[in-house]
Amino acid sequence: MTGRILITGGAGFVGTNVAKRLAGAGMNVRILDSLARAGSEENVDWLREAFPDRIELIEADVRDVDAVRAAVDGIEHVYHLAAQVAVTTSLSDPSTDFSVNARGTLNVLEAVRASPSSPSLIFSSTNKVYGGLSDIDLVECAMRYAPKDERVRANGIPETRALDFHAPYGCSKGAADQYVLDYARSFGLRTLVMRMSCIYGPHQHGNEDQGWVAHFVRSALASETVTVYGDGKQVRDVLFVEDLVNAFELARSNIGELSGRAFNLGGGAENTLSVLELIEEVERITGGSMQVSTDAWRVGDQRYYVSDTRRFGQATGWRADVALPDGLSALVRWFEDAHAPQASAPMRRHAGDRSVAAGALQR
Repeated sequence: MTGRILITGGAGFVGTNVAKRLAGAGMNVRILDSLARAGSEENVDWLREAFPDRIELIEADVRDVDAVRAAVDGIEHVYHLAAQVAVTTSLSDPSTDFSVNARGTLNVLEAVRASPSSPSLIFSSTNKVYGGLSDIDLVECAMRYAPKDERVRANGIPETRALDFHAPYGCSKGAADQYVLDYARSFGLRTLVMRMSCIYGPHQHGNEDQGWVAHFVRSALASETVTVYGDGKQVRDVLFVEDLVNAFELARSNIGELSGRAFNLGGGAENTLSVLELIEEVERITGGSMQVSTDAWRVGDQRYYVSDTRRFGQATGWRADVALPDGLSALVRWFEDAHAPQASAPMRRHAGDRSVAAGALQR
């Protein structure tokens, strides 16, 4: 059907917000999702209730070649968001991590290449393709790390940074990232890559391994203990999901000019947060005191990563509009309105090992 958009991993946090925007604008949305992740069925139910005539679900895994081909049939554009999302899971099961993230992406690209409708594609990559960034000299402050280099401190990490895949998750997502770019070069597909930092907002069912901002908010409201790995001074830029959807839509509308390029996308230097600062901010918004435990650093955890988003901004006019305090307050309100307080749920396991191809994102 002409005009239909496919979102792989469309029942995940980002996918749900993209589907909401598209369906709300009158577009038909097809979702390919295994519904393996906790919260995905709830997200699909919400979308179907809100847009009963606009949402189509194909419950399948991106490793299923036939299902992927069927999902791409008649599609105008693909948002490829489906992934194995956690560094920790990739360390315990590298083979599955590879099959979902690398092979699954190749399945999607091959389906796009074979489709008579010649859809365009945007791929959600990750800042983990830049590795641990251990060569960046940092100053340790009371609540955070800060780069010694003033240019990095002012602007963040640019796309010119050398790739340095770290942990199986970084390898699988990095391989997929490069395949997406090469299919534009080798086969003329209209594809681009978004290397994303931490995204947060409504419909995010975060847990300890993925979606850390939502995990901390949800745990605070449920009076559950959160674990801080390392010293808590590690810094990320965070981007409210509505700003991300704005960027995705600008990228889709400009895909002809942007094809074959990779862009860093996040809150940028104006929207940064350490783990310790997040705890302080959540306590301020909720009026409570969070319960915190500590543990050792985890493999691949960057001490400092902030996206330099100037390249995408210059290409499209995009900028992050939602300030961090406003975005966090909106996330707290969503949890309070949509859920009874409860601890972050673990990943739900399906029979037949379909547990890892949901659409949420590890950042």
